[in-house]
Amino acid sequence: MATRSPLETLIELAERETDDAAKLLGAAIRAAKEHENKLGMLQGYRDDYADRLQTTLGTGITPMQYRNFQAFLAKLDNAIAGQLEFVSIAKQRIEIERSTWQAAERKRMSYNTLQKRADKEALQRENKRDQKMMDEHANRQAFYKR
Repeated sequence: MATRSPLETLIELAERETDDAAKLLGAAIRAAKEHENKLGMLQGYRDDYADRLQTTLGTGITPMQYRNFQAFLAKLDNAIAGQLEFVSIAKQRIEIERSTWQAAERKRMSYNTLQKRADKEALQRENKRDQKMMDEHANRQAFYKR
């Protein structure tokens, strides 16, 4: 069994790091989508409730009912503001995870480039050695034919 070079070990570790970073980025994107969906639902609910208030105002409403509508709309506005904060934090997390993934991918690609260079140099050394052996063999053949 051939021993692994340190570079191959580094490549494997970099690939794992890249995969892990990609998974974290995917989780961050999914979380942001969920927060955005919740925000959309809250905004839609608030708009529907505000429309219901307008409809109710047209038919008549008691001051107590009006205060209740206003209080509930304020609670919805607070919930929307909180959800906006969650969306903002989730987007920041996406950027952090994206940067982490990009750094891991650059490292992985650098190691792969180094491996390709090493393989190319090894092939060139092997070709030179083969050529030298062929030349020596040809020289011996020519020497013995004399």
